[in-house]
Amino acid sequence: MNARGKPRICVVTAFPELVGNYLSSSVLGRGINAGLLDVSAVDIRDFAAGAYRQIDDYSYGGGGMVLMPGPLKAALDSISRREERFVVYPSPQGVRLGQELVEDLRGIAETKRLVIVCGHYEGVDERFVKRDVDLEISFGDFVLTGGELPALAIIDALSRLIPGVVGKYEAVSEDSFFSGMLDSPHYTRPENFEGEEVPHVLLSGDHDAVNRFRRKEAIERTLSRRPDMMARAGIMPYTGGGFYVLQIHHPALDKSGRESTTAVTGMDLHDIARACRTYGVKKYLVATPLKSQRELIKKVAAHWTSGYGAEFNPDRAEAMRKIKTSDTLRRALEWIESKEKTFPLTIATTAKERSGTTSWVTLKERVLREGRPVAFIFGTGWGLGEETLVSSDAVMSPISGGAGGYNHLSVRSAVSITLDRFFGFR
Repeated sequence: MNARGKPRICVVTAFPELVGNYLSSSVLGRGINAGLLDVSAVDIRDFAAGAYRQIDDYSYGGGGMVLMPGPLKAALDSISRREERFVVYPSPQGVRLGQELVEDLRGIAETKRLVIVCGHYEGVDERFVKRDVDLEISFGDFVLTGGELPALAIIDALSRLIPGVVGKYEAVSEDSFFSGMLDSPHYTRPENFEGEEVPHVLLSGDHDAVNRFRRKEAIERTLSRRPDMMARAGIMPYTGGGFYVLQIHHPALDKSGRESTTAVTGMDLHDIARACRTYGVKKYLVATPLKSQRELIKKVAAHWTSGYGAEFNPDRAEAMRKIKTSDTLRRALEWIESKEKTFPLTIATTAKERSGTTSWVTLKERVLREGRPVAFIFGTGWGLGEETLVSSDAVMSPISGGAGGYNHLSVRSAVSITLDRFFGFR
């Protein structure tokens, strides 16, 4: 197997000149010439028998022309051994191409040779597909005359992920779909075109204001045009306020449904702090009325944020610095308000079915629309008390694993799942 390195791609086609002309032009051509990726084309006809170099024949049972398996197999074998290649076939029957799949293909091309087989007419012989194709990819519910355009689209999309191919990598990270959101609109000269002005903020020279404008436009476009994208969008870069995780130890319900005070655990502190650091949460606040518990929290955090603990594991130190204690939920929320200059949107969580809950996807949309800081409130023991649930701005629907009514995740797991749903996109 090829050591991980420069992506290698080969297109198997009956029209190598078409592929070559595109590959030699523009940004993609410069990337290939600079040695950032290796792209070649193989002519199927070079492996066809007879004077006419026939590569297709009539479909058994009636229908149009189908590419023959023999020339295709011979072309593949001329490129590399079976175990050293990954074969993609653009086909209406394939999986839908998305940004995540493009990234996967880039990784494959760095370890094996990515071979893209271009079909024609009615397609290719099914025996070839079953034996030699690793993945069929669809670009949508429509049919093209050949696979060259999809092949070039795959190469173009993949090449943008290779540092140096696109001049500024920031341009890639701001593309539509890269973070799960649509891109903002773009403008160029003239400033006035047939009576329509470029938005003034883009001419202001205020970099922060321009970024706010672009985030707002990206949000509005995504919510109005592609609300289906919310489930996989990482919204952290598009929000105006900070995000906070609150773990409440009082009032917490006991097994009988009575209010009680629960104990702090070291596993919660370590795992939730690491989740908060991973997803960019500003602070992890632990609320308990017991002074001894607050002192214990500070002692555990201090071990990892100073002295030997910080030197031994700097990554853990970063996470444990996220921890802050409070004696009540109200004081924790007031502390957030003092930092953010506005009261946060409070989202309570529950593991129990109840009326009036809101799905996490809908809450993501609300967070984007309102642009406020957000406090995710998690209970301990047997959950948050009714007063906390009622006083929150929203209660998120319980996490469901799809395995009946069993729902007894640890608070550590619930925090990680929630943060990933809101902020994870890679």
